[in-house]
Amino acid sequence: MKHVAVLMGGWSSERPVSLASGEPCAAALEEVGYRVTRVDVDRNVSAALAELKPDVAFNALHGPFGEDGCVQGILEYLGIPYTHSGVMASALAMDKERAKTVVRRAGVPVADAKVMHRLEAAKKHAMAPPYVVKPVNEGSSFGVLIVGEDRSNPPQELYSDDWPYGDIVMVERFVAGRELTCAVVGDVALGVTEIIAADGGWYDYEAKYAEGGSKHVLPAQILPNVYQKIQTLSLKAHQAIGCRGVTRSDFRFDDRVNGTGELVWLEVNTQPGMTPTSLVPEIAEHAGHTFGELLSWMVEDATCNR
Repeated sequence: MKHVAVLMGGWSSERPVSLASGEPCAAALEEVGYRVTRVDVDRNVSAALAELKPDVAFNALHGPFGEDGCVQGILEYLGIPYTHSGVMASALAMDKERAKTVVRRAGVPVADAKVMHRLEAAKKHAMAPPYVVKPVNEGSSFGVLIVGEDRSNPPQELYSDDWPYGDIVMVERFVAGRELTCAVVGDVALGVTEIIAADGGWYDYEAKYAEGGSKHVLPAQILPNVYQKIQTLSLKAHQAIGCRGVTRSDFRFDDRVNGTGELVWLEVNTQPGMTPTSLVPEIAEHAGHTFGELLSWMVEDATCNR
């Protein structure tokens, strides 16, 4: 019986999301026959894993340290096979600006963006509104600010002394329209989901994780050629960044009546959420894979040198 250490928690702003992902993963892995140890990760994780000696580390961490190549480096050093992407791909995907540079060169369309210090972004509009300000190294929509066309000033929250999301932000042109996402498992792009926030707004933290916070339309009700293009672009981004295991790519598609018809890639999630409201388990189930089967595939796919 394979011994799986499910890594969860950590100390990033996404700790609650990681705990909410890790527990159902641990329970499902036990149900399908693995011996599971739940590891609430702290800064002594290297010593804890060295003592535990699991056969596989299932990485359910989110955000800095868990998703950016750091814990992956520890697992490489300890020689413990692990799930999801390796050191380089994890670090690259977590840096939104560099990830966009790489996928653009691979032929994936992205929105124009600038990277700058948050205090500079607070002084004057970095580009004509509407635009989005987002931390370059955060997930789960933490620190994301949308600046509408009617805003005369940039977001003043960026001046705050207790701004917790780092000093470097990306200012990205806002693309109106649908929020779409596509999962990749191994080298196969699965279904495309449209995400509609319950309050009619954007897909923020509340919409992502609160029960009833968003509606998931799977398969997305878009033209077949657009659906297939999103699948193709998701796999292309996954491969260009060097991802492994399971990822999820997010897109905006402006198919409004007087819209531009533009489709742009936003980012790749190298460790997508596995909470009860998460998208990847739904997409996998739609493709005929139970939650337990998906997690089993991830455990059996685990390696070092990813």
